[in-house]
Amino acid sequence: MSLKIAISTTDAPAPAHTFSQGVRKGNLLQVSGQGPVDPATNEYLYPGDVKAQTIRTLQNVEAILIAAGASFDDVIMLRVYLTTRDDFAAMNEAYGEFVTPRASVLPSRTTVMTGLPREEMLVEIDALAVMS
Repeated sequence: MSLKIAISTTDAPAPAHTFSQGVRKGNLLQVSGQGPVDPATNEYLYPGDVKAQTIRTLQNVEAILIAAGASFDDVIMLRVYLTTRDDFAAMNEAYGEFVTPRASVLPSRTTVMTGLPREEMLVEIDALAVMS
């Protein structure tokens, strides 16, 4: 039976609540939802700019993947949470620019419009990876 291992890195924001940045069990890795936070300062960045927030959020996801020994090539699913449908096109453009060069096969994706924990957050993204 494989152990459940918490993944932690200073290259992504420290969790503000009671959860791990990522959890690995066997070859499965779940990255907790990340937002547009600077890991060095824990400040929310780029108010009102969903494109820039999407890039920063994906950089945080990638930092946790790397800390676990994974990459976007291991990601099978990304879930994107947006606060408004109006931001979909800009988020999708930034997402494509970031993910496409990093994944030989693009991951599956779900996009949901919802409220997020912080008012300044326009986007949150989590990832599920299967590691070789």
